[in-house]
Amino acid sequence: MKEAIRKKVLDLGADVCGFAGIERFIEAPAGFHPHDLYRDCQVVVVMGFALPKGLYEVKPDLLYGYFNNLTIPKIDQILMMAARIIEDTYNATAVPVPCDWPYDYWNSEEMEGRGLISMKHAAVNAGLGTMGKNTMLLNEAFGNRLTVGAILSDLKITSDSYAEPLCLEGCTRCLTSCPAQALNEGTVTQKLCRRNTYGTNAKGFETVLCNTCRSVCPVRFGKTTVIG
Repeated sequence: MKEAIRKKVLDLGADVCGFAGIERFIEAPAGFHPHDLYRDCQVVVVMGFALPKGLYEVKPDLLYGYFNNLTIPKIDQILMMAARIIEDTYNATAVPVPCDWPYDYWNSEEMEGRGLISMKHAAVNAGLGTMGKNTMLLNEAFGNRLTVGAILSDLKITSDSYAEPLCLEGCTRCLTSCPAQALNEGTVTQKLCRRNTYGTNAKGFETVLCNTCRSVCPVRFGKTTVIG
């Protein structure tokens, strides 16, 4: 069953798929645990879709911003289709969780938002990677290019093995390169990051003005492509 679901998710267009038993979410804060969304959740099926490498080689404002936004409905569509397949095939319940928005938590003073569950932590729990010093997910094959979503299910499926750390020991390139000084090792001051990152151009199109912490990472394209 586990490998059949994984294959189906990949066939739908995801680049990676992993499984995390509910016991791995013991440290999730109150209000952001899978059980807060679906009380009978036994497993979290996590999947990701990767940006093309070429978007790291151009100014981020229009091209990177536009296609990065497109990954959100892309992975959400895969989530919905995979949830239907899980329910129809295994007579189970499957709850797709939006990979980005909408969400409830918003601290307007600090400009801090939180997803319904932490997709990065779900991905780590499902063996899809580890977190870098800038808190971005690092995957062995796709580096920091993944957009991640999840399905909560009452199926009983064993967890995948945890991934090996990918962030280079002693590397602080993302921390020291941040123009907004929004990064401390393991934390992000969202207010500083948001103010420096998002904007609009003269035509009114939304822009992404900074992806520095992503683009300077030596393992941004994965373990086999370490870039000095």
